[in-house]
Amino acid sequence: MAVNKSVQLGKAKDEDIEDIDFAAMLEESFKKTEEDSDAKIVSINGDEVLIDVGKKSEGILNVSEITDANGNLTHKVGDTIKVVITGSRNGRPIVSHKKALRKEKVKAFIEAYDPENSGEIDVKVVGKNKGGFITQDANGVEFFLPRTHSGFKNAEGVVGKSYKVRVIKVDKEENSIVVSRKKILDDDRKKRKEALSNIVENDSVIEGTVKKITTYGMFVDVGGVDGLVHYSEISYKGPVNPSSLYKEGDKVLVKVISYDNEKRHLSLSIKAATPDPWEEIISDGLEVGDTIKVTVSNIEPYGAFVDLGNDIEGFLHISEISWDKNIKNPKDHISEGQEIDVEVIEIDAKGHRLRVSLKNLLPKPFDEFKAKFKEGDVIEAKIINIDDEKKNIKLSVKQLTENPWDSVKEKYNIGDILERPIAEIFEFGLLVELEKDVEGLLHISDISYRRVTNLASRYNVGEIIKFKIIDFNNEKSRLSLSAKALLDDVWEKIEESYNIGDIVKGKVINVQEYGIFVEIQEGIEVFIHKNEFSWDKNEHLEYKLGDEVEFKIIHVDKAGKKIGGSIKQLTISPWKEAAEQYKVGNKVVVPITSIQENFALVKLTDRFDGIIPKKELTEEFLKDISEKFSVGDEVEAIVTDLNEKKKSIILSVKKIQEIEESKEMEELMKKYGV
Repeated sequence: MAVNKSVQLGKAKDEDIEDIDFAAMLEESFKKTEEDSDAKIVSINGDEVLIDVGKKSEGILNVSEITDANGNLTHKVGDTIKVVITGSRNGRPIVSHKKALRKEKVKAFIEAYDPENSGEIDVKVVGKNKGGFITQDANGVEFFLPRTHSGFKNAEGVVGKSYKVRVIKVDKEENSIVVSRKKILDDDRKKRKEALSNIVENDSVIEGTVKKITTYGMFVDVGGVDGLVHYSEISYKGPVNPSSLYKEGDKVLVKVISYDNEKRHLSLSIKAATPDPWEEIISDGLEVGDTIKVTVSNIEPYGAFVDLGNDIEGFLHISEISWDKNIKNPKDHISEGQEIDVEVIEIDAKGHRLRVSLKNLLPKPFDEFKAKFKEGDVIEAKIINIDDEKKNIKLSVKQLTENPWDSVKEKYNIGDILERPIAEIFEFGLLVELEKDVEGLLHISDISYRRVTNLASRYNVGEIIKFKIIDFNNEKSRLSLSAKALLDDVWEKIEESYNIGDIVKGKVINVQEYGIFVEIQEGIEVFIHKNEFSWDKNEHLEYKLGDEVEFKIIHVDKAGKKIGGSIKQLTISPWKEAAEQYKVGNKVVVPITSIQENFALVKLTDRFDGIIPKKELTEEFLKDISEKFSVGDEVEAIVTDLNEKKKSIILSVKKIQEIEESKEMEELMKKYGV
């Protein structure tokens, strides 16, 4: 039952009335007193410090207010310090020294504040209330960040973190400073949008700064916007390792080649910012038949790559090094770094291909023959055919000598392993020259244990090939050869050399649309499907003949004589990396990287994005996610599912809110005993 205050006072003694009235007035004065003033320390007793604040009762100050980080007192009895009355307890004022100091700092900031020259301030969130957040700068100046100006989609997890803010209101009377983070975010989005629009529409060469280098390219900052220079867009020579040419912080000239508005992906090119050397050589009038000076840059068993000195490489096939068809190793005739004169035999500017010949600049055997013999010279020959119908007589000089086939079985045996040049290439196999007038056939079925097609694209006339003699064909005076027979012993003991999980290196010997074949030892090839190039499906790695690649063996089929490899499995999968770091129930604060129709992607690691379904972003109905969320926004979410099969991590913002509401309900039930 409520009791009237006047009745209460009527029942009290006179002295009690005085005390009650005075106590009420004193309490009221304490509530209104927030001014800082000088006060003297009267006594220090344990955790309680008594302060003379000029009132009827001495003020109470907690000893922690005059204690340093090491627990030592910073003031003693009799010292005068700044304090502010913050409240009361049992009719005695409660004072704060630290708050008085903070108020002084705020006052000093306000006095020095120049709105015309104010910029961004770095602050740390030290607390929060219903209206917003209490923040401090490095000097201890206190600022108020309203919730509506925070830019936080979720307030959890922000205390203790630092942000950039801008002053939007200074109140001298209230001695308060109001700041905004949202203003900066909005301005940044506007600036980025404007910058992106200007950059995308810019068709000229622009300067950028290398921010990050990866295996597949590098990210370049062009006026506040990051774009990707894919490794294939660095040089006209083809894909290169960006780290071999650049480092973070380097200035580079680039050109915009595309922008994906849906993915917000900006593609840049370094080579597009420079003149196309292939167009230059055409404009300079380089033609087939011209002699040019080049430098041998790389030598392979099948030929050599030569540098023209203008970001263009030409190819010198082994068959174009010498008129000698029996050449086995290009290194016997040329060396890396050597300058040589060559003749241009093919120019394909569109396909960026240039072939050259060294032998065309050397004396030709036929020319030497012509210099030795002339028409009318009498030579000895053997009649090998008389055609009465055509009135033709065929002569042979070579048959004056013994038929080499007659002695071939004396020189060669079944099982012999040899290396000889390819004389001709047919659809059904390779014709190999063992010696002058002695040939062998390497049938397409005897080349490899895997299916081989289009021999002309893989082999060249004059190329040296290794094989085993498997039979003598007397009818055709030809030897039957096999390359795959060399591998039988190797495959029989393959587990001794190669196992699943082994990391090996090899050279690319065949490039197809669906993958590459890499030779890890003579005759042993590993197939790497294009899906095993990279974890990133949007990364289109390209390899060329002669490239050295490192990979992990993921499949060994001894019976089928097949080995499968993976380049991407040299590193942990992005999903596994993320799954090791994040577990179901983990709370995270993550930025939005992409917004799609039914979900938003958030950055969990540098290589993996989590998924927040549209319905898990907020309890509100969203027709369009972009109505409330933008790329770059930070959201607090909880991990709800890790799906190994789908390689996905699902998160929820709404679940965080539900958990908080549940906790609040539990606390209320405990408080009121429900």
